Amino acid sequence: MLNLQKIYEAKERIKDVIVDTPFSYAPYLSELAACEVYLKKENLQTTGAFKIRGAYNKIATLSHAQRACGVIAASAGNHAQGVAMSASKFAIKAVIVMPESTPLTKINGVKYFGAEVILAGTNYDEAYAYAKRYAQENSLTFVHPFEDDEVMAGQGTVALEIMDKCPQLDAVIIPAGGGGLASGMATAFKAINPEIEVIAVSATGAPALKNSYDLGRAVDSLSVRTIADGIAVRDTSEITLGYMLKYVDRFLSVDDSEIASAILFLLEKQKLVVEGAGAVGVAALLHHKLEHLKGKKVAVVLSGGNMDVTLLSVIIEKGLLKSGRKMNITVTLIDKPGSLMRFTEILKELNANIVHISYDRTSVSLDYGDANVTVHMETKGEEHQEQIKSVLKKEGYLRV
Repeated sequence: MLNLQKIYEAKERIKDVIVDTPFSYAPYLSELAACEVYLKKENLQTTGAFKIRGAYNKIATLSHAQRACGVIAASAGNHAQGVAMSASKFAIKAVIVMPESTPLTKINGVKYFGAEVILAGTNYDEAYAYAKRYAQENSLTFVHPFEDDEVMAGQGTVALEIMDKCPQLDAVIIPAGGGGLASGMATAFKAINPEIEVIAVSATGAPALKNSYDLGRAVDSLSVRTIADGIAVRDTSEITLGYMLKYVDRFLSVDDSEIASAILFLLEKQKLVVEGAGAVGVAALLHHKLEHLKGKKVAVVLSGGNMDVTLLSVIIEKGLLKSGRKMNITVTLIDKPGSLMRFTEILKELNANIVHISYDRTSVSLDYGDANVTVHMETKGEEHQEQIKSVLKKEGYLRV
């Protein structure tokens, strides 16, 4: 049974392995959200996420016989690295089962700690099923990412660190996928100060846990689809749901567009790289889903920072387009010398900085003698973009 004593014991076990991550005031976010916001930066944790806490605590509580046989986990992300690193600290065998589609960078990140990687299944659930069978056949201890009291106790140590730094807290916002972090932290907060409001935030593309919380019983989802892969959990754990129904005061969700804007905000305003799962709490504040927190002292957990750089580049590009700092325009020109030069001269006069240009004269939709020109340019906001459109319409390049 998870309780505050177990969480304090976990804190003692893991103290020499994990980092007591920064807990910092966020002035710009506080202004936008109209409350006093502090960020718990688990994206700066060892292995880049909070998962090392629970994984290490679990392995530390195993018997010598269990450690001698080794451990196994199923994960394509932060839990994989947490188990692999923890096993390396105890010099024991670790097997990590990952979906066949797992990026090479994540596979290499696990192998770095000396773990054996097995690729099995097309998704996490198939990898999980394989790992459970493999554990039985090879007498390995399975380390679950959240459905385990010792794992949840390790995650709950995040709450103890927050309380050490900010005992007068009014509310805490915690990412929730499987529910291990939220369960562990909520248990600690409510035991120390029942008046603290505990708020869980999930991704709308992974609705199982929130739906279960709302219904008061475990229900699974058919599929998940979200950029917040760290909380993209399809099935609900009755164990974590039980703790959340008991200790979590409010549960809401944010969509991928809101998560992406929070990732970009944290990168630009806080100089922090935070993965989708870690940014959901900030997304909830930015998009005014927690108006009742105005004037209160609020902690937000940034649960991880292991962001795929390809996805990050897409988020940045879309964010620049959405905020009016980039603009793409396609026009049809007469395919003759000087046409393109005149067009780009107009953009130069309008102070639009061209970063990419493409020229197509062979499309079957074009009349003979015409060419489509697509221009990608840097602009100075929506007003600047409207000025560009107005001039191009006046010059006959865009239809009114």
